[in-house]
Amino acid sequence: MKIVTGFILLLFFNLTQISAQSSIERVEPPNWWVGMNHNTVELLVYGEDIGSYMVALEDYNAVTLKSVKTVENSNYLFITLHIAKEARPGELQLQFSKPSSDTITYSYPINERDVNRKYIEGFDSSDAIYLITPDRFANGDVTNDEVDGLKELPNRNDKGGRHGGDVEGMVDHLDYIKDLGFTAIWTNPILENNMPNYSYHGYATTDFYKVDPRYGSNALFKEMCDKALEKGMKVIMDMIANHSGLDHWWMKDLPSKDWINQWETYTQTNHKKTVVLDPYATEKDKKVFFDGWFVPTMPDLNQRNESMSKYLIQNTLWWIEYSGISGIRMDTYPYPDMYFMNDWTKAVMAEYPNFNIVGEEWVLRPTIVSYWQKGKQNSNGYTSELKSVMDFPLQNALVNSLNDPDSWNAVYEELGQDYLYPDPQNLVIFPDNHDMSRIYTQLNEDKELLKLALTYIATIRGIPQIYYGTEVLMNNKGTEDHGVIRSDFPGGWPNDPVDSFTGKGLNKSQLEIKNYITKLFNWRKDSSVIHHGKLVHFATMDNTYVFFRYTKSEMVMVILNKDNGSMTLDMKEYKEVLKGNLSGKDILTGKHYKDVESLKISGKTALIIEIE
Repeated sequence: MKIVTGFILLLFFNLTQISAQSSIERVEPPNWWVGMNHNTVELLVYGEDIGSYMVALEDYNAVTLKSVKTVENSNYLFITLHIAKEARPGELQLQFSKPSSDTITYSYPINERDVNRKYIEGFDSSDAIYLITPDRFANGDVTNDEVDGLKELPNRNDKGGRHGGDVEGMVDHLDYIKDLGFTAIWTNPILENNMPNYSYHGYATTDFYKVDPRYGSNALFKEMCDKALEKGMKVIMDMIANHSGLDHWWMKDLPSKDWINQWETYTQTNHKKTVVLDPYATEKDKKVFFDGWFVPTMPDLNQRNESMSKYLIQNTLWWIEYSGISGIRMDTYPYPDMYFMNDWTKAVMAEYPNFNIVGEEWVLRPTIVSYWQKGKQNSNGYTSELKSVMDFPLQNALVNSLNDPDSWNAVYEELGQDYLYPDPQNLVIFPDNHDMSRIYTQLNEDKELLKLALTYIATIRGIPQIYYGTEVLMNNKGTEDHGVIRSDFPGGWPNDPVDSFTGKGLNKSQLEIKNYITKLFNWRKDSSVIHHGKLVHFATMDNTYVFFRYTKSEMVMVILNKDNGSMTLDMKEYKEVLKGNLSGKDILTGKHYKDVESLKISGKTALIIEIE
């Protein structure tokens, strides 16, 4: 604890250092575009003693220099430019001058905008998302496993180390993901994490404008987005507004003391997520929740600092405009200043009205998760602009139900609380993710229960997300180590004995689940009734759970039997929806049913019947 505190106290050593020799080391964002709704941009300029210089903008059509702001640290300037609608693409010439020093000229690019960017279609309930931890999926370029200047070296034998997966590995297997039936890819963070160890997970950013060179380049990530779009798939980028990595370049020379949230002694967030609604919560507890650090290696960013706020908003807009991503998953959504998060979300949606963002709120109470969804009328007056949130309560209820030998009640009652959400159809639903045990492990390696879980996720309301490797029964039996949970995808590395991409070396059970997912999600891809249909579910009976998805012209009946033995269902129990006997086709087996009064379903089996 004292070591961490000591480091924080040393962060400002350079605030008073002044040198006669100056140069510009960084300008962020590195460029902007004409024709943006967000047309007033604050540039962060970093260079030794640059704050002592006067700034002028050479005459350029329809671009004006609005203001220049100095801060505590003379190594920073914040320059605000206004780019009018009639501005043309080109290079702005910024002049930095002071007496007895040479004038520094910096060319700043104003690029032409891709006309299609503002019409980007975000992910929605017609999509199915494939989640990837890039370092662990596929090593498409072995030459970038070790990069000069980056601290952590590759070590595939270290379960918590760098293994070499990269963007090229994802590009190489876009067809594999598409063939499984997925229409969107969410990648865990890909930006530079130049930390000394445990950097592969990506949540300790050290450069917000740079893809980690061990993954590839900015240009390669853009190419991935373009190629995915050509194949009918969207890319969702994982972002973090709450914190950076301790070794972020600015941590050695902060612009000002309030750039990050600092404490006299190291203070970790209390994770008390109820404070946002708790009428009795103290200001102290609220401050610790929002301003406390996540861990000692992740400094908590101060979004109440006006320039930090602008920096984070512009960074997000820059990545969308540059790469063409179709969505964002925002890490730890409730932990930054919540009023800033509203400003951030509004700015994104104002620029890209058809975009979508899902926020992570890992809590098992829908009363709290729903607080963050757009349209919720909260008792404290807070109104969120966030369209989607992760449905952790339903994930927990699904696992509890499947592991309960006698009842589906947990998931039935959890779904019954959807009245709390303004838009349940826009919730992201999932059997597991990168931060918890693999669903196969959570279900005690029962592949029949896994099929039930996958069927539920594919057919219930919301936007399904499946973690890479679920299709080949990846597991973490006997350990909760995240390095094992995020194990290497078999076949993603040269000379792997098993190749899950081609099926070489997979056992019978793995092939069975892979084929099951492929059939299930390829069917879902074209099922508009699952995408947009209404939902009605019946109280569970005898370990069976039945629900319907329907529109005016289509209906699907989903039957889940988790009992070890077969069950017989009387169709009269469902006459409220069926209006008669059952006629239809099971999409999983192809079996047809005609005017059925009672239906026998085998133990641990799912049926998805398209009603005729």
